[in-house]
Amino acid sequence: MAEELEDWLNGEVAELSKMSVGELSNNFFFRDPLRSTHIDYKHFYSPADGTILYQKIAQPGEQVLEIKGIDYTLQDVMGDRSYNKPSLVIGIFMSFYDVHINRIPYGGIIKYKNLEPIESTNKPMLAVEKDILNKVINPNNMDYLKFNERMSNQIYVPSLDYTYHIIQIADEDVNVIAPFKKQQDLCTQNERFSLIRWGSQVDLVLPLDNRFTFELLLKETMHINAGLDKLIKINHNDVKPPHR
Repeated sequence: MAEELEDWLNGEVAELSKMSVGELSNNFFFRDPLRSTHIDYKHFYSPADGTILYQKIAQPGEQVLEIKGIDYTLQDVMGDRSYNKPSLVIGIFMSFYDVHINRIPYGGIIKYKNLEPIESTNKPMLAVEKDILNKVINPNNMDYLKFNERMSNQIYVPSLDYTYHIIQIADEDVNVIAPFKKQQDLCTQNERFSLIRWGSQVDLVLPLDNRFTFELLLKETMHINAGLDKLIKINHNDVKPPHR
């Protein structure tokens, strides 16, 4: 369950560090532990195991964070210069020690597409992993956010008539973002939907909607678990749904 970063480092990571690199790489990294499937229509769960780097409501074109003096905007997160919806963005970094199976935060119908890196190759993400292991978060080491290959997953929730996004960002050494689902598959809440190899990041993007208020439940730098930890509570406002 969700815990302070220091507690995770002193607990699970300290135990795993006793293993050899070969054991970690060959036997542990690709683990896919059984987890109870929680169904809770009042919450969005975490899509990934990892550390919360940032969580912010951003307007189109607004900075989500600053990297070496350069804005990382909502359009950069989405890999789409035309994206124009004010959104809540939560960035989760998956270290070498984390489970790399991603799960559906709220059940719905999935569509996805691969977005190629802006440059010819992805940038490394190892510096951020080292930061986390040293109990710090340094946005200046997050250059990869501006450039790297990503998978854009769009989930439409029929029960809410609402669409949200999961953005998977690949590391320099990653050669696989592997979807488990087919296009237009119906996914249940907290179901496994994809795998990213090695260090990587997942961003949860929720477009703002006047029918809902999104309440953040956890703090930045906390370590969380996919399918187990609630990130956001959905509060329903007394507003009629839009006509389509």
